[in-house]
Amino acid sequence: MSLVDISRDLAKAMKKLSFAPPVAYVYNPLDYAWDAHAAYLERWGRGKKQVILLGMNPGPFGMVQTGVPFGDVELVRDWLGVSAKVKRPPREHPARPVLGFDCPRGEVSGRRLWGFARATFGVPERFFERFFVVNYCPLAFVEESSKNRTPDKLPKAEQASLFAACDRALERIVGELEPKYVIGVGAFAQARARAVLGESGVRVGCILHPSPASPRANQGWERLAAEELRQTGIILPESSPTRGC
Repeated sequence: MSLVDISRDLAKAMKKLSFAPPVAYVYNPLDYAWDAHAAYLERWGRGKKQVILLGMNPGPFGMVQTGVPFGDVELVRDWLGVSAKVKRPPREHPARPVLGFDCPRGEVSGRRLWGFARATFGVPERFFERFFVVNYCPLAFVEESSKNRTPDKLPKAEQASLFAACDRALERIVGELEPKYVIGVGAFAQARARAVLGESGVRVGCILHPSPASPRANQGWERLAAEELRQTGIILPESSPTRGC
């Protein structure tokens, strides 16, 4: 079972779900941005990995646009070497259009996460030799006001069906990549990893989410993330941003 097969099955499962207000628009990049998403998986998701970095769900200027987790357009195109035609979702909020790789706005969380990978490992081949990045939930939820609504804020009934499909996908991804560590990028992702992996033997940890909404993340996220990874037991190259600290 490849990562492409797992994502394809997850995309099908997402089509069966429905969400009530205040969710007004649901973006599924595994559908309209499938070509870019599959290219990311096929290029960088092969082989076993030591560490999975697990995000929550797509950001409006990241995976929503590129199909790649934390997918800032510039870094996905120029560092990851992934670019593909992105279609339009069936319904878009007027303030949240999908422009694909033509999106002019950067994704701060993506710039921080992939920028950290680039600064620490230099070339993507070195990063993906040991690491892989996935999102727990593939859907983005937008309210009528254009406000992003995260999965942890959904009603319990909607969470139940969504989480069941996402839990299964994560379990299959871990089975395919056989990581030693699954590191939640934020507390929500860590909690879902713990719920799914339980006593599997995979070590679950957490790093601070790179969102600019977090005051701590705005005080040198790259350094903080490297420190948290090292505290978990993950060895980083000596060229990491924390060198000399």
